Amino acid sequence: MPSFLSWYLLITLLGWIAFPLAYRLFPALADRGYTLSRALGLMLWGYIFWLFANLSISQNDLGGLLLALAVLIALSTWAFLTNYQFPITTFTAWLKDNAKLILASELLFLLAFGFLAFFRSANPEILGTEKPMELMFISGIMNSPTFPPRDLWLSGYSISYYYFGYVMTAMLAKFTGVPATAAFNLMLALIFGLAALGAYGILYNLLKDYQSPITNHQSEIENRKSAIANSFLAPLFLLLVSNLEGFLEVIHARGLFWRDGSNFWTWLDIPELRNPPPPIPQWIPDRFWWWWRASRVVQDYDLNGGFREAIDEFPAFSFLLGDLHPHVLSIPFFLLAIAFALNLFLGGFRGRLNVYFGELHLSKSGFLMAAFLLGGMAFLNTWDILPVAAAIVFSYALARVREAGWGWERIEDILLFGVPLLVAAYVLYLPFFIGFDSQAGGIVPNFMYVTRGAHLWVMWGTLFVPLLAWLIYLWRTNTPADWGSGIFASLGIVLLLLLTMLAMGLLAYRLRPELVLPILQGQGRDAATFLADSFTRRLRHIGSLLTLLGLLIPTLAFLFSKRDHSTDEQAFILYPSTFVLLLIALGSLLILGPDFLYLQDNFGYRINTVFKFYYQAWILLSLAAAYGAAVLLKNLRGAANAVFSVVFLLVLLAGLTYPVLGFPNKANNFQPPFGFTLDDFDRLQRENLDEAAAILWLKSAPDGIILEATGNPYSSYGRISIYSGLPTILGWGNHEGQWRGIDFQGILAQRTSDIETLYTTPDWQTTQTLLQQYNVRYVFVGTLERSAYRVNEAKFNNFLQPVFQQGSVTIYEVP
Repeated sequence: MPSFLSWYLLITLLGWIAFPLAYRLFPALADRGYTLSRALGLMLWGYIFWLFANLSISQNDLGGLLLALAVLIALSTWAFLTNYQFPITTFTAWLKDNAKLILASELLFLLAFGFLAFFRSANPEILGTEKPMELMFISGIMNSPTFPPRDLWLSGYSISYYYFGYVMTAMLAKFTGVPATAAFNLMLALIFGLAALGAYGILYNLLKDYQSPITNHQSEIENRKSAIANSFLAPLFLLLVSNLEGFLEVIHARGLFWRDGSNFWTWLDIPELRNPPPPIPQWIPDRFWWWWRASRVVQDYDLNGGFREAIDEFPAFSFLLGDLHPHVLSIPFFLLAIAFALNLFLGGFRGRLNVYFGELHLSKSGFLMAAFLLGGMAFLNTWDILPVAAAIVFSYALARVREAGWGWERIEDILLFGVPLLVAAYVLYLPFFIGFDSQAGGIVPNFMYVTRGAHLWVMWGTLFVPLLAWLIYLWRTNTPADWGSGIFASLGIVLLLLLTMLAMGLLAYRLRPELVLPILQGQGRDAATFLADSFTRRLRHIGSLLTLLGLLIPTLAFLFSKRDHSTDEQAFILYPSTFVLLLIALGSLLILGPDFLYLQDNFGYRINTVFKFYYQAWILLSLAAAYGAAVLLKNLRGAANAVFSVVFLLVLLAGLTYPVLGFPNKANNFQPPFGFTLDDFDRLQRENLDEAAAILWLKSAPDGIILEATGNPYSSYGRISIYSGLPTILGWGNHEGQWRGIDFQGILAQRTSDIETLYTTPDWQTTQTLLQQYNVRYVFVGTLERSAYRVNEAKFNNFLQPVFQQGSVTIYEVP
């Protein structure tokens, strides 16, 4: 409880510190950035601290944190004093006018932060999947004497990963005195709370502007009340509403639609659900980790029927699983960037900026903020660059459309803004980009793997239904639309993706046959047959493409409407909806793209591209679905309202089945056998008291490199470096290879061999040479080391001094 309270008070203080800055930066938003101020304050504080530490202006300690906080306070004070003629009067007036919004926002944040902290306290274990890796980053940053922070799993090297989220986690932990093992769980809860608040704020700012041109004071008050209430739909759709797999689990457990032989479940082809249901029908699935399957709905097969796993996570699964991965850490800041794009679209950041080869209709502060956010997204989760850059740049283009109309000049606007924006973002985060080695190997064509229509609807049905209903509503209310442009652009995008796929495949076949021929041989086909069978599969699974075209065509048709937005009343009402249409278009393209192209990485197929693109699409489409549902619930009348209300309740029933059943299942029905705690170290002390005592000793010992066992990922290897904060020669070599690329494999293989030699050789001279080579200070010998190697401990006892010994654990210090 004290740690939760300290984090709540600190992040709330950061929000109030940053609010004057947000108020100045987001003048076009109805809430003036209040719901975004916590995320903005944390990101700015983190950036200042990280930059100062990298430039050796400050240290990675409390003094460095206070210096960065002082700079943030100075910036916000400057914004406060220069933004108002009578600052105190204006500020108190704004607080009075928006008291209900503030109350709703604060209550939402506290409930969201508190709920997930309570959930994590019932299952605080940092075990399995990639949780140990994430804890390693936090612990390493907290204990790194200098920046860039060191990689605990590869002594002598700094982190080669997008680690900004872990910097912010470590900062909060150091400032509040919370250990990394508790900060992990608190940060997961904080991200949940910040994401709920950010989504709420974006929808409020959209709904607050959704009003007719003829307004009076009373109607404005009613519209504000409606916006405050309906905006809770955004965090609901973003964080809790899930795909349909959880609902299907219940139907399957009930034995519905099951017949021996051919049946619905065989056709649907989702593993586990193909198996016979329980002999006695039940309402709650009881299969171990049944909720895991929801993140693996899309099923990929090669042309011979060989299965390839795809990942299709969504936020509710992420928070249920409890991994603190970059795609989770980035959510509140992704929403901050979307809010920035909305402010830009609504007319914020207006000004003139000369960029040498042209002039932007944008203020200097707007351009700098855009670069700060875009570079920050690369540092948080590099995959987020694409959708965030698209949202910001196209929002600027749409703002120019509102001022000057459609035309080829808008392409010039996009390039004139986009190119210098990318350069500026790179410069602002130069220390990160210099030390970052990516595993990405460029864009490659995807011929074989295409998402089935059935799997697409299982994954996206809970969002597609309100989106399609809203688009139908726009059509039925005679909203201006350019259907010719919508059809032409949508089919043109599909054709462009198809031609790009074919062209890249042909070039690879001609220029790099050594890469293509093994694929053809593995499928037992020549090039022509391979191509024909791939297109046959696409035609067989055409349902996914038709569904996405059904979403994309009306979206682009409404978006490309050429009506005069300043005079046409219907267009005025559409005004905030135009931004929502942009979100739908971007989300649809993120789903469509991996069916044709994917980013080459160590996996060798589209698993990671589907994972990251679908996740980004969920964020965008959940906001749009919440907006569409709110508009329909407010405006539909009579039979239409009744029909949509029933459909909407069914969507919520299906979409909320997963979290309602999944969260208690993961949290032992909120009855943890050892009591509630947020600190995973409590588990370690219960399960292995000897190693826990050794780790506590290392945490208080002088800094130095550890020798411990290395081995397979997703295991206990690397555990001592994780919990002690001291680097080891090699932790999870598999992941180090992913982060640093194929050129690093030789170094990793050599370190793996050397560690085995250090433990097993009886020759002290060889041992001493390797200990000096890696600058080892502490040799750790525990149960895992003895099971992984035939440890020759006699040489350590003969030549080294044991500095810690308890039970099965001995630590030797190297002179």
